[in-house]
Amino acid sequence: MTKFPMTIQGARALEDELKHLKTVMRPQITAAIATARELGDLSENAEYHAAREQQGMSEARIRDIEGRLSAAQIIDVTTIPYSGKVFFGTTVTILNVETDEELTYQIVGEDEADFKLGKISVTSPIARALVGKEEGAVVVVQTPGGLIEYEIVEVRHI
Repeated sequence: MTKFPMTIQGARALEDELKHLKTVMRPQITAAIATARELGDLSENAEYHAAREQQGMSEARIRDIEGRLSAAQIIDVTTIPYSGKVFFGTTVTILNVETDEELTYQIVGEDEADFKLGKISVTSPIARALVGKEEGAVVVVQTPGGLIEYEIVEVRHI
């Protein structure tokens, strides 16, 4: 079975979502289905069909999260000795050599990635170019818009 890297925080977030789905959403959906059944003819009951659809999506998400957690390789980055290099879990500040724009990203697992929060997947082109490099190194990243050069300004091991 293939293992997928995940930070402790990412695993906790999935566990919290799973708990919410099982303890809050599941009972709410079950109650909505029961209420809709009481309304009569199920073939033309929009509330019943909507609740059943919601139930299906919720149960699919539960199975998805359980599968991801069972295949997760949870990595506590605080136990990894700091080497000054970019690796899974580190936060790195890079500088676009051409535009002088600074960007800061934490390199995380695929399930945790959220570009708006500055979290990029370890499998993304930027992360792949950065992993193993040190502060001061210049990397070239192939993007849909072409090649972009970044200088690694800072590597933080949190």
